[in-house]
Amino acid sequence: MSAPDDPAPLDETFECTFEFQPGWIDLTLHDGTKSEAEALATEVVNRLNPLGLEIEKSAVFDDMVERAVDLNDDVPTLAAAYYSEAGEALANLTVDSYGDEGVPRPDAEEAVQLLLRWGNAEVTGTPGITHLELAAGPAVRIQAMLKVKRMFGFGRRLAEFVKYAVFPPGMESLVVVTVTWEKIALAEQITELADEAVRTMRVTPLPAEGASA
Repeated sequence: MSAPDDPAPLDETFECTFEFQPGWIDLTLHDGTKSEAEALATEVVNRLNPLGLEIEKSAVFDDMVERAVDLNDDVPTLAAAYYSEAGEALANLTVDSYGDEGVPRPDAEEAVQLLLRWGNAEVTGTPGITHLELAAGPAVRIQAMLKVKRMFGFGRRLAEFVKYAVFPPGMESLVVVTVTWEKIALAEQITELADEAVRTMRVTPLPAEGASA
């Protein structure tokens, strides 16, 4: 007897917008190509103040191209990164949605378990969990340390993350915002930036024929 097919992904389109503070760069790619990432990076780097940079513009450009391609690998709804005035990338941000046809959206407790799962890392220590009321809807916020597998499986490196599982009213999807960073000493600054950005997030359902943005 064959196993039942997995449920189809939920076909629910929506628009997701932020009022990003200076430093956040929208790296969302529509085609996901390197040429698109290069065009985006060229536009951004040309606007940078050369007097404030502590690294070469070419290094900022190369980082932005590689980061944009990597962040868009899984086709997120939105991708962004925070760059200091010196030109250093300090944090990554992605927005994804999750849901299956005919399957109820997970509740807050179930969402916590989902948010603690990482494909290439494991949570270390006790995560901080809080419940929020955001403009985009009720949310659960999780912050914790990660041990991330290095390339080819050699050793681990430490990172930190904060995830927000948002339950937009009038939608069946679970919208997840993930912010990650590796400079642990900057955790307070980056979490403030992340919290501030997520407070401005708006999620607007679109008609079925619309496209997620």
